[in-house]
Amino acid sequence: MRLPRSVLAAYAAPALPLAAIYLPVFVFLAPFWSGEMGLSVGAIGAVFIAIRLFDAFSDPAMGWLSDRLPIGGRRRKPWLVVAVPGIAVASWALLAPPDGVGIGWFAGFLLMLTVSWTMFLTPYFSWGAELSGDYSERSRITVWRETVGLLGTVCAMLLYGTADPGSGLARVALLVAVGLPILTLIAIWKAPEPKAGRGTPAARTLLRVMREEPVFARLIVAYLINGAANGLSATLFLFFVEFRLGAPEAGGPLLILYFGAAMLGAPIWIWSARRFDKHRVWCLAMIYAATVFTWAFLLGEGDVMLFAVISGLAGLALGADLALPPAMQADVVDLDTARSGKARTGAFFALWSVATKAAVAVSGGVALLILDMVGFSGQGGNDETALIWVAALYALAPVALKLTAVAMMWNFPLNRARVADVRARIDAMAPAE
Repeated sequence: MRLPRSVLAAYAAPALPLAAIYLPVFVFLAPFWSGEMGLSVGAIGAVFIAIRLFDAFSDPAMGWLSDRLPIGGRRRKPWLVVAVPGIAVASWALLAPPDGVGIGWFAGFLLMLTVSWTMFLTPYFSWGAELSGDYSERSRITVWRETVGLLGTVCAMLLYGTADPGSGLARVALLVAVGLPILTLIAIWKAPEPKAGRGTPAARTLLRVMREEPVFARLIVAYLINGAANGLSATLFLFFVEFRLGAPEAGGPLLILYFGAAMLGAPIWIWSARRFDKHRVWCLAMIYAATVFTWAFLLGEGDVMLFAVISGLAGLALGADLALPPAMQADVVDLDTARSGKARTGAFFALWSVATKAAVAVSGGVALLILDMVGFSGQGGNDETALIWVAALYALAPVALKLTAVAMMWNFPLNRARVADVRARIDAMAPAE
């Protein structure tokens, strides 16, 4: 059944403030806390990695709770309400910190944000996967959600503007603190939460899930590798623009261009996912992005216009990275449900959340540690060797990672025909009493 646009819009609405905080955390925090607050890039990188290790435990726990511990008869919606205050408070503390705070403040509130984020995103993504069982409709749901998220990213860039980093980030924090509660309530009010699936959910470890569902293992590893590529680019973007291109004032406009292009490209992926297998469309998008992005390594000081062309062209492919893998993940959940008779959507999307956050934070954290080792400083004064490392980690490493993900996913076995067969088996199951 095709969902009404009003339902899709309501469900997707919280993605706007969530994306508005997501980009600053993984793009602006390292430059801001190193350049303005005086932390070393190595210390920031170490905090990112440590918190992602904590996620390896907290995300599966949240998936288990979301599947097995309903609140008021609902498995997904109540957790969103519980998570909102923590996201709002931690966002403000990280983006508008008082003078004189250090690594303890940064690490503590980043941990608070991560826990609250987990409490929101795992049920939220699971809810989206359960809104429809149709192969194409799932792509439509995720494209709506991720397109609204891209709009939130552009809003964050406009609020950040060309002001000094502190006031720009404070405006973004205000958007999150005000917008997230309002839009979450709209989603809860207008979008339905389907009944729980057949069977009793059970928690499983990551290794056990991968052993029992090799298709899931293949998808999540490819997604993690591609996410690491995107994480490198996100973490190092402002460093690349400021120190390699010598144009710190261009960072905001270039990000608006990149994410604006991603919004324009979203209809391409909706159209493609209706007509072709999702995994092939995703692979072609990654190949295209890698081909375009390679040229960024060759740029140097003053090449802002050339980089703007690369950013616009590469941005067109971002919608595929955001929308198609979660849609394929929902198909894998169906495969598990057909085999086990149990609805474990939350457990699967908890592992998906681990991969999402680990890919960005660990790759970015490792990159920052490497830059610290080669003498790079977020406060300037870098030699040519350090700047070459910035360019290589920003442009070449992501290309290698994306092509690795393509090699894993090109012959992915869960195609349109097989998903239709799986859905038929689920529909044939007797409903839970």
